[in-house]
Amino acid sequence: MNIHEYQGKEILKQYGVAVPNGEVAFTVEEAVEAAKKLNSTVYVVKAQIHAGGRGKAGGVKIAKNLDEVRDYANELFGKVLVTHQTGPEGKEIKRLLIEEGCDIKKEYYVGLVVDRNTNRIVMMASEEGGTEIEEVAEKTPEKIIKEVIDPAVGLLPFQARSLAYAINIPKPLVNKAVKFMMGLYQAFVDKDCSIAEINPLVVTGDGNVMALDAKLNFDSNALYRHHDVLVMRDLDEEDPKEIEASNFDLNYIALDGNIGCMVNGAGLAMATMDIIKHYGGDPANFLDVGGGATTEKVTAAFKLILSDENVKGIFVNIFGGIMKCDVIAQGIVAAAKEVQLDRPLVVRLEGTNVELGKKLLNESGLQITAASSMADGAEKIVALVG
Repeated sequence: MNIHEYQGKEILKQYGVAVPNGEVAFTVEEAVEAAKKLNSTVYVVKAQIHAGGRGKAGGVKIAKNLDEVRDYANELFGKVLVTHQTGPEGKEIKRLLIEEGCDIKKEYYVGLVVDRNTNRIVMMASEEGGTEIEEVAEKTPEKIIKEVIDPAVGLLPFQARSLAYAINIPKPLVNKAVKFMMGLYQAFVDKDCSIAEINPLVVTGDGNVMALDAKLNFDSNALYRHHDVLVMRDLDEEDPKEIEASNFDLNYIALDGNIGCMVNGAGLAMATMDIIKHYGGDPANFLDVGGGATTEKVTAAFKLILSDENVKGIFVNIFGGIMKCDVIAQGIVAAAKEVQLDRPLVVRLEGTNVELGKKLLNESGLQITAASSMADGAEKIVALVG
């Protein structure tokens, strides 16, 4: 789950991480009132969307007085901001963060991720802050310094100090940088984050080490124990189909293709998408119904796929272990009849209760193309759609 910058900064403040003073606004008048509360002669008006690259896209404005705050707020509210992360459709700006200006002396980057190679949290830092870290990694990878963190002891002060020196934090500010990194790490662990990025981390003219921006993503599987984070969820920033999927505990991600996929198991779902591509097709989604789906859950999954107007055909690929093939068949029949299916449907069933599942499909009266294998099914749905 993602949250907005201002929400991330609220969390970081709880861990002693310094951030600029600011307030979120949902209207132009709220933006002006928020600016009035700040003890500053310069104000930053920042679009709040779940995407990076806002500054380059015109979503961050510097205002020198309250009139400019009002003008920029009028300009940004309701605007569709297109960045390299939003795709061409962009995202509508519905919230603004109004912050005090900052006397920036130097920009840095600090981030935390879970490294799959070491199965440990890694803190990365670079003196090339303010630019995309992917760009730094590609062009000057030697400027990204890493510290692998032992989960038994956590981030140690000497590791944070080593990073601070490596990225050339001014020596008088190293202790503040260490405190910053230790707080950031603790927030990452306590809140079950999957990513924590501060880009840029800045040192200021008055000697502060501060998070000028903040990006926190959370492990959705751990949200049940973080109700304070869950209430920060902004449904306006999410795909409506993905929201509907989460209501039925389905793992769904919308894609750009035209072949809907319903599969049980994440690995099989990935393989299904791969083999559709192999035969020249384009999957419209990743959808894993899980191992213990009910008829209702399968029906919801099927209707979810059909709600995508780009879907021209559906490939159901089920290998029944815990998941029983007859349950899948019942869900398919119920959903297809309810929505009056008018698109090609290819079904491949194997595993527990497979004969009963095939019998239910054969007797349903639906136009279903049976497949003997995953490859056979992918080839057939691509041919039917194409």
